[in-house]
Amino acid sequence: MQTSSNRWALVLAAGSGTRLSGLTADGNGMSVPKQFCSLTGGASLLEETLARASTITALDQTAIVVAAEQRRFWEGALANLPDENVIVQPRNRGTANGILLGLSAILERDPDAIVTILPSDHYVARESVLGAALERAVAAIEASSSASITFLGIAPDAADPELGYIVPGALRPDGTRAVAHFVEKPPLGVAKRLVRQRALWNSFIIVARASAIVALIERRFPVEVLCFRSLWRQTRLTERFAREAARLYEKLPEIDFSRQVVEGADAPLGVVAVPRCGWSDLGTPQRVGDALARLGRGRTRRVKRRAAFQHFNLAEGHARLVGRLASATPQTA
Repeated sequence: MQTSSNRWALVLAAGSGTRLSGLTADGNGMSVPKQFCSLTGGASLLEETLARASTITALDQTAIVVAAEQRRFWEGALANLPDENVIVQPRNRGTANGILLGLSAILERDPDAIVTILPSDHYVARESVLGAALERAVAAIEASSSASITFLGIAPDAADPELGYIVPGALRPDGTRAVAHFVEKPPLGVAKRLVRQRALWNSFIIVARASAIVALIERRFPVEVLCFRSLWRQTRLTERFAREAARLYEKLPEIDFSRQVVEGADAPLGVVAVPRCGWSDLGTPQRVGDALARLGRGRTRRVKRRAAFQHFNLAEGHARLVGRLASATPQTA
């Protein structure tokens, strides 16, 4: 793998997965966050994401944001990462704050960092298709001196009102397309129209210079950006970090990156289209079922990456949920 020395990956792994809680309850009735689950019994979605990150950059330039209350799930799984690359978020304050926490840490170590932001709870059936598009996006940022921010948009399989959409605009010199506009979780009728117009699902995979993403957030939330810069400059993951981060998160507003930062932003935003690759955010039981139907029930892919221990199996959880729903449905004669 040939990589630039300032290529970084930022993995977002602090989500609670509440929309799947009815499906991911373990034997003790405790819900397992989606990123620590496996789709069909192999590697967890987090492990799959770290493998995805390894195609972009080295392990020591892969940072991950995790949740303090989920330590029992991630501590062993991240043993191979440098301690300073595991950034513990005290509580959930929205995606923008999670991104700021990770990017601020990276920028303290590498002011010229080119970062790929990867959600840790997505499933991809054909990684090579996504990987080729991701490499194009990273190469375009590396070749440009602009502050462009590039999103990966997935060619949709169907209209889904619970996903965000990117409407591509004009072709740009670097081979990407400008973003005409974003549409976040539209009604079904609007989603169908967007699909007919060749809009793309927003995968929330983002490639940019870290400084450009922070500057985009800073336009609307300058105080919060200043707070995160101060946090890292004062603590740098010393023993003070947990205490000072907890104090900061007590007063932070919840900020959604898609709705409150990106939508309507006056910034050079681009998109790279990813052909259909079996991508899913597995955000609802129905989307888990759809992914399983496409994959083929009972088939575990990537056997060579089989986990050292058993992760919660979403396929089995989905089957139990379907069975419970069926048994609860009144039977008619």
